[in-house]
Amino acid sequence: MKKLIYVWSMSVLVLAQISVASAATPEERGREIAVEVDARDRGFGDFEAELSMTLSNRHGQESERSMRNKTLEVDGDGDKSLIIFDNPRDISGTAFLSFTHKSGPDDQWLYLPALKRVKRIASNNKSGPFMGSEFAYEDISSQEVEKYTYKYIRDEEFEGKPCFVVEYYPVDPKSGYTRQVTWIDQQEYIFHKVDYYDRKDDLLKTLVFKNYKQYLDKYWRAEKMSMVNHQTGKETLLTWSGYQFANGFTERDFDQNALKRAR
Repeated sequence: MKKLIYVWSMSVLVLAQISVASAATPEERGREIAVEVDARDRGFGDFEAELSMTLSNRHGQESERSMRNKTLEVDGDGDKSLIIFDNPRDISGTAFLSFTHKSGPDDQWLYLPALKRVKRIASNNKSGPFMGSEFAYEDISSQEVEKYTYKYIRDEEFEGKPCFVVEYYPVDPKSGYTRQVTWIDQQEYIFHKVDYYDRKDDLLKTLVFKNYKQYLDKYWRAEKMSMVNHQTGKETLLTWSGYQFANGFTERDFDQNALKRAR
């Protein structure tokens, strides 16, 4: 009899847990998924990588750029990143510094070597194109959980991979987007696709991530990131290579003087 009572009690507990899980609102479920995405990528410390940027117009004409990226994880706040352009010659030495914050506007600066001047990117310009690409300044900041509210939409496969489809709504009223519809891998909690909707809630751009590789047996990074602008017909392809972690970067590697020292 005691065993029967125990089994019955455990069954009730499991059913209660299932009931609580199913009672989560789409907003709560969306945030849970976003929190897990963030948790899976936490603790990497720092990394650096090389990038090539291919810009294509609607006629298929292309131009190439090469750059380097350094990123520092910051406890209790968003990441710090430094991007240095190496080619072509006319933009060589241009450097971009970004401090992402969990709340409030991010801090971003651009160093223009021809003018030997550091230019601060105003918060109302974050939706503008980054160095003529289809990526906006706000796209290349780390995506902190606090930057959005969320809504789980459905489960759906993307290229054969089971995904959660979750809408992200920017908290910043100066964002260039009303929402982002994301396809998040149900096993690894990484992004496979993002649809960006403009301030009129029309589809503006689509970002697709390809060729993920895992580093340090934990952290997934996409080798290719393709951003297509549906309204202009333009496309920007970012190709990442040469990832290195645990470089010993410090805050000093990401101050405004680092912009001027960048070579």
